[in-house]
Amino acid sequence: MLLSRFLPAVALAAALVLSGAAAAQPARSVVTTERARAELLAHAPQGLAAGSQVWVGLQLAHQPEWHTYWKNSGDSGLPTQLQWTLPPGVVAGDIAWPVPKKIPIGTLANYGYEGTVLLPVPLTITPDFKPSLLSSELEVKLKAQWLICRKECIPEEGEFALRIPVRSTTALHAAAFQASFDSQPRPVTGESRVEIDGNALQLSVAGLPAALRGETLEFFPETGEVIETAAPWTQAWQGDTWTARVPVSAQRSQSPAVMPIVLAAGGQGWRAEARVLGTWPAVAASTGVSPALESALRRNAAAGTPPSSSLTFTAALLGALLGGLLLNLMPCVFPILAIKVAGFTRHADDRRGHRLGGLAYTAGVVVSFAALGALMLALRATGEQLGWGFQLQSPAVVAALAALFTLIGLNLAGLFEFGAFLPSGVASMEARHPVANSFVSGVLAVAIASPCTAPFMGASLGLAIGLPAVQALLVFAAIGIGMALPYLAASWVPAVARLLPRPGPWMDTFRKLMAFPMFATVAWLVWVLGQQSGIDGAGALLVLLVALSMLVWALTLRGRARTVLASISLASLALLGWAAGPNITKTPAQQIAGHELGPWAAWEPGRVDQLLASGQPVFVDFTAAWCVTCQYNKKTTLAHQDVLADLAAKKVALLRADWTRRDPAITAALAELGRNGVPVYVFYKKGSAPVVLSEVLGVEEMRSAIAKL
Repeated sequence: MLLSRFLPAVALAAALVLSGAAAAQPARSVVTTERARAELLAHAPQGLAAGSQVWVGLQLAHQPEWHTYWKNSGDSGLPTQLQWTLPPGVVAGDIAWPVPKKIPIGTLANYGYEGTVLLPVPLTITPDFKPSLLSSELEVKLKAQWLICRKECIPEEGEFALRIPVRSTTALHAAAFQASFDSQPRPVTGESRVEIDGNALQLSVAGLPAALRGETLEFFPETGEVIETAAPWTQAWQGDTWTARVPVSAQRSQSPAVMPIVLAAGGQGWRAEARVLGTWPAVAASTGVSPALESALRRNAAAGTPPSSSLTFTAALLGALLGGLLLNLMPCVFPILAIKVAGFTRHADDRRGHRLGGLAYTAGVVVSFAALGALMLALRATGEQLGWGFQLQSPAVVAALAALFTLIGLNLAGLFEFGAFLPSGVASMEARHPVANSFVSGVLAVAIASPCTAPFMGASLGLAIGLPAVQALLVFAAIGIGMALPYLAASWVPAVARLLPRPGPWMDTFRKLMAFPMFATVAWLVWVLGQQSGIDGAGALLVLLVALSMLVWALTLRGRARTVLASISLASLALLGWAAGPNITKTPAQQIAGHELGPWAAWEPGRVDQLLASGQPVFVDFTAAWCVTCQYNKKTTLAHQDVLADLAAKKVALLRADWTRRDPAITAALAELGRNGVPVYVFYKKGSAPVVLSEVLGVEEMRSAIAKL
C-alpha cells in the first residue's frame, strides 16, 4: 500500500544547509519536526566513475517514544516511501532495510525503528551519465514520506536535495553508512522451508552461523499480513537447524509460495527465502478491517464459546433456492427471463419444444452456478482470499461484463441482431437449435446474475464455503434451480403458460423496454470499476463502450457507408483501447478507504457549531484508515452497547472526521484542539470547552464523559 494514498495535509519546515566548500562537502537538506529530524546523506568513497555504485540514504532521528516502520510494518503503520529525481544515466535501487525491532502496542505488534536509523539506497552510475561541464556534480533530489507514531500516528514528508562531487570522494558520513550496512541481514546459504501445518507455519532454516546455535532469535517476515504478529510462537534448535512454529493469521491477505524471512540476534540479522510446502488454510470471511487488526480484535475479545452456526444444511439449501428465485427480480437478470418466457408465446402449440427448452435452460443455469462455485472453492483451497462474486474483484472482468451487457442492451433496443454478426447462431436468442441455445441462454443468465448474487444468498453461501465439496456444490446447484424455476414452470405447467399474454405487437415494445434495465446494470458496473481503478478507469471504460456502440451501429449499415464507417470505428476503438485501456486495470494513485458510518454522520466544517446552536451535544471521532488505534477503538469502545445506549439517551450527535487523505479543514480543526495527529475524540457541549479524551479509549472513560453532558 502506497503511503501517498494516506497522507493528510502536514506543514513541514525545511532548512537547506549548504556547505562552505562544495568541492569538499556536498550540499545537504534537513527537515525537522517535533517528532523527528530527517536528513539526506551521501556516501561515495570511490567517487562517481562510470559503472560504480554510490550510496545515498535518508537518516531519521526519532524523538523518544516515537517510531517509524520497516518494509513490513506489522499490525499497523506504513513503510517509509522514497521517490527519487535523478539525472539520466543514474539509477536508484531499493532501500537496503536494516534489521527492525518488534514494537509491542497492547495486543498488537509492529516492526520498525526507534532512535536513529539510516535507510540507504544504492545509486548505479551508468556510462550514460554526463555531468554538467560547469558544475561537475551529481544532483540528487528526494521526496520522502514517512508515518511516525507513538500512541497517535502522524504522516510527515519532506523534500531534499544534495550535490555529490563527480571528481572527488564523499565519505563524511562513512560511520553512519557502515553502521547501517552492518545491521542489514546477511543471506543464509542453507536450505530454508516453511511447512503449512493446519493453522500454523513450521519453519526450518539451515546454514546459520555456528555461534548462533542455541540462541533465541527474533523473527521478522517480509511478507505482511500472513502471520499473527503479536501471537505467542515457539522456536527450537535441531542440531544446526533453527525451527519455529508460528500461527497463521485467519485473515491473511497473501498466500506466498516463497516467504522471505529475517532472523536477528544482538542487532545483527540473517535473511532466508523459505519455500512454502503444503496448502494454505482457507481465509475466514472479512469484517472490513485489516487482517492483522481483525485478528488482534478477536484475541482481545472476551473469552467464550464460539457460536455455532444456526443454519443447517437443509436450511441452507432452502435459502439458496429462495435466493436463486429472487434473482429473477433483479434488473440485470429479469430481461433474460422475460425474453425467454415471451419467446415461446409465439409458439404456444409446441409443448414438447417448450419442455426441452426449459430443461436445457435449467441445465445451463445449474451447471454454470456449480462450475462457478467449484472454481471459487478450488481457488480458496489454494489460499486465495475469495468470496462469492470474486470475479468482480478484477477490473478486467468488470469491464468485460460491462461490454457484454452493453451489447445485449443494444440488441434488446433493436439496434442489431446477433444473428447478423454470428450466422452460426451461437449467441442468437432465435437460433435454429433451440435446445442448445436454451442451454447457452442459461449460461448467459448466470454470467449476468453473478454480480447480483451476494446480497440474497449470504448465509447459505457462507455455510457452503465451510462444507465438504459435494455439499457445497449442492448449495450452488440449489441457487441455480431456484433461478431457473420460473422459466421451468412456464415451460412445463400449462396453467402457468396460460397466464402469459398472447403474442402481439406488445412483445417488440417489451423487448426494447428491457434494454433500459440492462443499461442500468452497465451504469452500476462502471461505478464498481470507479471504486477499483478511480475516475480515470471509469472514464476510460465509458469511452470504450461508446466506441464499441459506434462500431456495432456501423456494422448494421449497408454498402460503402458500412465499409468506411466500420473501418473508422474499428480504428478508433483500437486507438482508444491502446491509449485509455490501461487506466481500467491500474490502481489509482490515491484511493480513500471508506468507513461505514452507520449512526454516524460525516464531519464537515461548521457542522459542530450548527448542532451546538440547536442545543444538541456532539461527539467527533477524528480517525483514519491507516491508524490502528483508531480502528481498534472503533471496533471495541465505540461499538460497545452500553456506550451507544448512553449516547442515544443523551441525544448526542455523532460525527466522524476521516483524515485518511489530505483534508485541510480537518487539519485546522485538529490544530484548534492542540493536536496534529489521530486518533482524537472530542465532546462538545454548548457553553463549555471541548473535552478531549485519551487516544486509547476505554468504555468507562466514554461513559463518564457522557454522564457529564
